[in-house]
Amino acid sequence: MTATEKIVLITGASSGIGQATALRLAGDGNHVVIGARRTDRLDDLATRIEEGGGTVDVHRLDVTDREDVAAFADTAAKRHGRIDVIVNNAGVMPLSRLDSLLVEEWDRMIDVNVRGLLHGIAAALPHFQRQGGGHFVTVASIGAHEVVPTGAVYCATKYAAWAITEGLRLELDPSIRVTTVSPGVVESELADTITEAGAQEAMRTYRADSIPPSAIADAIAYAIGQPPEVDVNELIIRPARQR
Repeated sequence: MTATEKIVLITGASSGIGQATALRLAGDGNHVVIGARRTDRLDDLATRIEEGGGTVDVHRLDVTDREDVAAFADTAAKRHGRIDVIVNNAGVMPLSRLDSLLVEEWDRMIDVNVRGLLHGIAAALPHFQRQGGGHFVTVASIGAHEVVPTGAVYCATKYAAWAITEGLRLELDPSIRVTTVSPGVVESELADTITEAGAQEAMRTYRADSIPPSAIADAIAYAIGQPPEVDVNELIIRPARQR
């Protein structure tokens, strides 16, 4: 490992922002450890990274399983001697009106978007404290700053992600940096999980203007690339036309 290379864990790396972040950070010379449930996509991503001259480890990962996430971090630390960054990116967004009572979808958002984040923090924090340094990156959403119809539960999970991450920042020693990145409308598969017809139609209009996931990857690269005494706490990145 070179002096500037970081060991970076990325959850939800099989598509969208996670995939773009893995490509960007590996291209910058970091070693990426990518995790998601869809291992076929992870294998394809790993091939792209290696063909570009980067290095990567692949792990099947379910962020709702606390032991699974702990093993994700512990294995990387054992293999490489340390972990420097965890990008808690995994998320789902099956939007719906509350009176549709899609309770199982609400539960899934809470499990992935909130518990998954907490599992990532619990897995990485002991390593960061032992090392005397590290960097948490939470991928939240513009939904952490506003509520839209059909988005009550999703926005609640992203408000929670923001609050958890800000609380983490306030509690930790300054040697451990903490960043919340809140994307606006990004080209991704998130909207594909929406089952309610009204929410699907609203999302088609809402997502008329979007930016590529590489824009969020660039923001994450900026945050983790700052010198140790600089802590980039919050970034909102959205299409210029999004209001």
